[in-house]
Amino acid sequence: MTIDLRIAVLGVGMMGADHVARITERTKGATVTVLNDYLPEKAEELAATIPGCRAINDPLDAIADPDVDAVILATPGPTHEKQLLACLEAGKPVMCEKPLTTDVATSLEIVKREAELGRKLIQVGFMRRFDHEYEQLKGLIDDGTFGQPLLAHFVHRNPAVPPNFDSAMIVKDSLVHEVDATRFFFDEEITSVQIIAPGSNPNAPEGLKDPQIAIFTTESGRHVDVECFVTTGVAYEVRTELVGELGSAFIGLDQGLIRKQRNPVQSDTGDGRKIAGISTGDITPSFVERFGVAYDVEIQRWVNAVRRGDNVDGPGAWDGYAAAAVCAAGVKALETGQPQTVEMVSRASIPGA
Repeated sequence: MTIDLRIAVLGVGMMGADHVARITERTKGATVTVLNDYLPEKAEELAATIPGCRAINDPLDAIADPDVDAVILATPGPTHEKQLLACLEAGKPVMCEKPLTTDVATSLEIVKREAELGRKLIQVGFMRRFDHEYEQLKGLIDDGTFGQPLLAHFVHRNPAVPPNFDSAMIVKDSLVHEVDATRFFFDEEITSVQIIAPGSNPNAPEGLKDPQIAIFTTESGRHVDVECFVTTGVAYEVRTELVGELGSAFIGLDQGLIRKQRNPVQSDTGDGRKIAGISTGDITPSFVERFGVAYDVEIQRWVNAVRRGDNVDGPGAWDGYAAAAVCAAGVKALETGQPQTVEMVSRASIPGA
């Protein structure tokens, strides 16, 4: 492809508008040609600021428009199924912000429909996979630096959430990122989920079970635990510690990856003593600041993949389905107070998935 990729962005709320600015200002080889939002005037106002861009009121018409080569879905989750099917029908690559769909059955149907086409068109927006610290840690796991990976600890804290945020949304909207990160790091499925709800934060909205502690078990028996606390009132904090047989590593302290091994790099104090370095860093106010660069990398790599005909460079429809299945088990675990088995079909049962 020698001309710019022409993109339709559906949904121009905070995330969609951020993608529009990203493509217009920082992405090479792409331009936004069509915008859509359930508030037409919002799309029209933004389109007026972009040369050659126009607003289309119907999202399916926006997808089908001849001036559109590829689509970004930043619309509410309940609309995704119909819009994804329209992208598959039109044969247009699509970057879908999570969730793939809002339930396991429809997510599986999307996987099957894409597999029937015989080519990948759907990428799911799990942006952490494109963060340099996550990529660095993944590389150390894969090259055997830590020997056998044994377990992982995650922390996911938000300063606040919208008024309509309920206890199940902590699992489906927040914990889902740790679900995907677990699968990314270990290259295996999560088989069981337990959710522990300790005493709720007094400052949380009435009825919100916050914080929550999640415990995952993977196919090979690895242990993963997650503290998910979305009403801290402090800042946005996302941290990960990987523990292996030969050492450990920490990311998310806003100071780069911190690694500890049996023979760590040490510094000389000048008086004959050797100590490991210690540093501090500021925490970020929101996910926009923490993962802004990761979003830039994600969209640029997706654009590059579509332009060269690969269409996907990152998590696909199967990853969206797997995340939906784990989160469904997590919501049930939250409701029952009991560990739940993750119910998933075998990937091998869907040729091409």
